[in-house]
Parts: sequence; C-alpha cells; structure tokens
Amino acid sequence: LVPWVPVVGLEVHAQISSNSKLFSGSQVHFSAPPNSLVSFFDASLPGTLPVLNRRCVEAAVMTGLALNCRVNKKSLFDRKHYFYADLPAGYQITQQRVPIAVNGSLSYSVCIDNKMSQIVTKTVRIKQIQLEQDSGKSLHDDTRSQTLVDLNRAGVGLMEVVMEPDMCCGEEAAAAVRELQLILQTLGSSQAVMAEGQLRVDANVSVHYPGEPYGVRTEVKNINSLRFLAKAVDYEIQRQIEELENGGTILNETRAFDSKLGCTIPMRDKEGKQDYRFMPEPNLPPLILYDAKSLPANMNHQQVVNIDSIRERLPDLPSVKRAKLVEQYGILPEHSFTLLNEDGLTEFFENVVNQTQMKPKKVIGWILNDLLSYLKQHSLTVKESPVSSFLLADLLSLLEKKQISSTAAKQVLAELWKGEGKTPLDIAKEKKLELIQDQKELEEICQAVIDGRENEVIMVVRE
Repeated sequence: LVPWVPVVGLEVHAQISSNSKLFSGSQVHFSAPPNSLVSFFDASLPGTLPVLNRRCVEAAVMTGLALNCRVNKKSLFDRKHYFYADLPAGYQITQQRVPIAVNGSLSYSVCIDNKMSQIVTKTVRIKQIQLEQDSGKSLHDDTRSQTLVDLNRAGVGLMEVVMEPDMCCGEEAAAAVRELQLILQTLGSSQAVMAEGQLRVDANVSVHYPGEPYGVRTEVKNINSLRFLAKAVDYEIQRQIEELENGGTILNETRAFDSKLGCTIPMRDKEGKQDYRFMPEPNLPPLILYDAKSLPANMNHQQVVNIDSIRERLPDLPSVKRAKLVEQYGILPEHSFTLLNEDGLTEFFENVVNQTQMKPKKVIGWILNDLLSYLKQHSLTVKESPVSSFLLADLLSLLEKKQISSTAAKQVLAELWKGEGKTPLDIAKEKKLELIQDQKELEEICQAVIDGRENEVIMVVRE
C-alpha cells in the first residue's frame, strides 16, 4: 500500500507583551475583573480613532529578525470584516496586504523514535508575521442560556506568525511551536503562556498520495496546549486517511479539538468562502520603519523604529544558548534541550555548578534524574522547588569531598524535600550518614562488631 503524505501548516497567534493595547491606552492584565480595561476605542464608540503602540511594533520587528524574516520598511493596515459578539467594531484591524515581516524560517528539533539521544533538526518556512488586534472573550453561561462578553482582551496586540505547510505530524507541529514559544519568551516579545491564552494555534491539515496535489485541508482552531496540538494534528491526519480510504470526501471546514474526547469535531464549513471584505484601514497611515542607512539625519530617533538598532539588542536565541551550554559544560546536546525546556532550570543548573566543585557532567545527572523527577511528580515548577540551588550545591559538595556516600546523599535529598530548613550537613549528622575517614575509628568499630558476635566468627573460621 502507498502511504499517505500528511501536510501540516500552522498559524500561531502570540499576544504581545506590552503595558497597553495595540491601538488604545487601555492596560493589559490577564486576570482583571471583566470589562474593567476597556477604552472608548476598544468598545468601538463612534468617533474614536486608533493610535499605534510603538512597543508592539518593536516586538514584531524583533520577532521577525529572530525568525530570519525580511522586515518591511513599509507595511499597511487593513480592516477584516466579520461579525462576532466579542468584536465590537464588526471588523478587525490586521495586515493582510503588506505585513510587517515576511519570508523567514524557524529551525526546531524532534526526537527519532522518542529517543532523546537521537535528535534531528528540521526547518519550517515562515510566510509572514502580521500585527493585529485580539478580540474580546465570550463567556457562555449554560445554566441561564446566555452569553456574556468581556472586552478586556479586545484590542490587545497580537503577532500572527504564519508557517508554511512544511510539517507532517503532531510531534513536528508541537516541537516547532515549542521552539517559537522559547524564542518569544527569550526576546520578551510575548510571555507566550498557553494556559492564559497568550499563545493560540490554528492547525491546517491535509493528506495526499505522493506526487499528487495537496488534498482538501481542514483547520483546527484555537488549540491552547502543545500536548493538545500534537494530539489534534495526529487525530485529524488519521481521520482524513480513514475517511478517504472508506470512499468518503474531506470537507473544507473549521474544526475544534475536544480534549476530553481526544478528537476533532466540526464547527463550521468553509465551502461558501467567507468574504471578509478586506479594505485599507482609513485611520492609520502606512507604517514606516528605518534602518541605519535610510534614517534621515534630522529625524528624532525617539520617534522612529530603527530596525538595525533592534537587531543589535537581540539576545542569544535558544539554539545559541544550547550550543553554549554543551561547549561550556561538556554536557550532552539532549540535556541542553531539557535545561532550556523547563523554565528556570538553566539558571538553577548554572548556580549549582558555580557553587560546587563537582563536575558539570555529574551535576546534570542529579538535576535531571533527581530534582526534575521530584518536581514533575509533585507538579511543581523549578521556581517552586523546596530545594534551592544553594542547598543542592551544598549536598553535592559533601558528596564530592567524600563526607557522605552517593546512597546517603539521596537519603539527605529526600529529607531536604521536606523543606524543614535544615542544611545537608545537619541532616547527615542527625541521621549518622557521614563517612568515617579515620582508619583507627573504623578498626575499632569492626573489632566491636566481631567481639559482639563470637559464635558467628568461630563458625566462619571453621568453615
């Protein structure tokens, strides 16, 4: 049988880390009381006008540079018309014709056969990054059969990162989004916390036979976790294959992922293509950016966005950080992925290494095998660990100086998890776990054991 070829493309909506919204001065705060952060413009009162947020523009430029995009010195804003109760104006301001950044790429890594020791690097092309407004949030009250609208999120700045259909499974999709999430968090352009809706993914999925045109695609909307993304994509691929092999057809439709049932379900069809009636946004001029060459001499630097200036401020990206960890500490490449994937774990590791004489290769074992497994078992983050980097370094120093054995060290660590404020040395002394270095003392202990068991000793001698 000829295997089907799955094709996956993603649209990722990242909420920009900014104190205020994209076109208004309203504050941005995730857990604020409903409708407490809404300006007249956010509520679309007549006569209100958009004012572009410089911070959002800089965040988009920085993200574009990090994703190897060409940043357009001139980009345009458009109105995309559609009706939802949580979109007060009846249109969204976006960048349909000329977005802020185009033609980039994102490298990400996946494991072969779930083996961390076999990692391959893949690349997905970035079609574009566009600035746009977020919508409000509809809150459905089933008991009263009514829907309430919270406009706190309406107008919050989004970057939509459109990825080309270069992926073929859920694992690749999740790995690409995870790498993008790390990049956004490193740049500070988005906090990208999926649980708070700061990163939402739409997945476009189709299947076809090798050499044939792409099949009809479906879109799975608003996926809010990496695990659900992988499951949704893989389920949708399998569903389409089974449908086609049973003689059915794939509808060009929008679907949602039901995480409880583990399947995608139809939301609405796209057969009658929706006309968004795109038009240029009349209240916003073209967005003009400069680089060092094009910046006019008499221009106030505070009033323009300089692409080269932002490029100079780019921090080390995750791929560079991983390479530095491997080179500096001699750890395995797969361990560098784990360090970066867990928020705060790299800093924890480096703090321990700097405070103990133990070699980094041995430290990493304790961190990944003991610290991380305990934290995951108790659903704790690195920052919530009851054992600080200082305490773990203290414990590993005792082990390195041969004051305690490896087995004893694990017993001491088990006590440290209780968070009772004792030092590793306190616990070792209290539990009598210290190794005895004095040979005379050891001989005396051995002699005492022999003296107390004369019958057993005689039997051994006779045998």
